[in-house]
Amino acid sequence: MTIFIEGASVITIAVTVWFLGTAVNRHVPLLSRYNIPVSVTGGLLCSALTALLFYAAGVTVEFDLALRDLLLLVFFSTIGLSAKFRTLISGGKPLLLLVIAAFGLLILQNSTGVMMAYVFGAPPAYGLFAGSISLAGGYGTAIAWGQSSLTEGMQGAQELGIAFATFGLIAGGIMGGPIAEWLIRRHNLQGTGETAEGQDADRKQPIAGTAQASPSISSTLGMAMAIAICVQAGDLVNIFLSEKGLELPGFLTAMAVGIVITNSTDALNIRLNPVARQKTEEISLQLFLSMSLMSMQLWILAGAFSTILIVIFAQMAVISLFTVLIVFRLAGKDYDASVMAAGFAGLGMGATPVGIANMNAVTSKYGPSTKAFLIIPLVGAFFLDIANAFVIKTFLSFPFMQ
Repeated sequence: MTIFIEGASVITIAVTVWFLGTAVNRHVPLLSRYNIPVSVTGGLLCSALTALLFYAAGVTVEFDLALRDLLLLVFFSTIGLSAKFRTLISGGKPLLLLVIAAFGLLILQNSTGVMMAYVFGAPPAYGLFAGSISLAGGYGTAIAWGQSSLTEGMQGAQELGIAFATFGLIAGGIMGGPIAEWLIRRHNLQGTGETAEGQDADRKQPIAGTAQASPSISSTLGMAMAIAICVQAGDLVNIFLSEKGLELPGFLTAMAVGIVITNSTDALNIRLNPVARQKTEEISLQLFLSMSLMSMQLWILAGAFSTILIVIFAQMAVISLFTVLIVFRLAGKDYDASVMAAGFAGLGMGATPVGIANMNAVTSKYGPSTKAFLIIPLVGAFFLDIANAFVIKTFLSFPFMQ
C-alpha cells in the first residue's frame, strides 16, 4: 500500500516537522548544545516514523516534492538578491582562499571515494559517487551524473549517488554545529551575544519594535516579485543555454538573475527590503530541509547500509580535519571563521542550504556573523558547483579510472 501526500498537506507536514524539531532540540540539551538544526532533527524523526510504518505495516509513504524543488530556487534567488558586487569585493581575500580550499576539498573527497571503491572491490569510477558527485554536489549532481553513467554501463550508479547524497545531507547537518562549538570553546572565541537580547532566535534579526520594523506590504510584495522574476528568468536562461549544449543547475541561473537584479537596482538607487529578503530566505531554507529529510525512504538504503556508513564516516573524518586544520585557519581563526567552518562542513557533506542551516544554528546561540553569511553562500552556491564539474571531469580523464 502506498500513501501519496501532495499539495497543502506537504506544507502542513513540513511545518509540523519543523516545530517537532524545535521542541525536541529544546528538551534534549545535547542537540541544542551542538547546534543541530531543528529541521534536521524533525525531518529525521519523520523519516524514521515512515520507515517504521513500512516495516510494521508494509505502508510506503511518498511525498510530492515539486514544492521542495521550487523552494530551493526561491532560496538561491534570495542568495543572489543579497550578492551586491560591492559586498562581494569586501569578501576579498577570505573568499578567494575558501574557493581555493573548496578545490582542495573536492580533490580529497574524490580521492577518498576512489580509495574506498578499491577497498570494497568496486570499479574506481563508482568512488566518485561516494565523493564529490554526491556529497559536495548533492541530489541534483548525483542524479545528473547517474543518468549519464548509464551510457557507460555503470548500473546502479544513480541509486548509489542518491544514497550517499542522503546520508551526506544528514551528516552535514549533524557535524557542522559540533565543529563550530569545539572551535569556539577550544580557542575561547566570542560572538556578539546579540541573539539572546533583542533578537529573533530563528533568524538573528532584531525583533519588531527594536532596531528594525517589519517590512511593509509593498516591500514584501516587491521582494516576492523579484524572486518570481529570478525563478522564471532563470528557467528561460537554462532553456537557452541547454539549446546551446550547456547544462547548468536551475538554482545557479536563478541565483545569477538575482545577482543581476540586485546590482541593477543598487545602481538605480532602488532599495529592496533586506528584512523581507532575509525572512523569505530563512523560511524557504527551513521548509526545504524539512521536506528533504522527512521524505527520505530509509528502507531503500538498508541493503547497502553498512558499506555506505563506513564510507560516510571516512568522508566525515576527512572534512572534519579539513575544516579544523585548513578552513578555520584560512578564514582567520576568529569567531567568523568558526561559523564558516560549520557552514563549510555542511555544504561539503550535504548542500549549501545545510551549510546555511548550520551557521543559523551557531549564530542563534552566539550572535551574528555577517562575514560568514556573505562568503559561505557564495562559495557553496556558485564557485563549488563550477569547481566540482571541473574536478569530476579531471578525475574521469585519469587512466586508472577507466
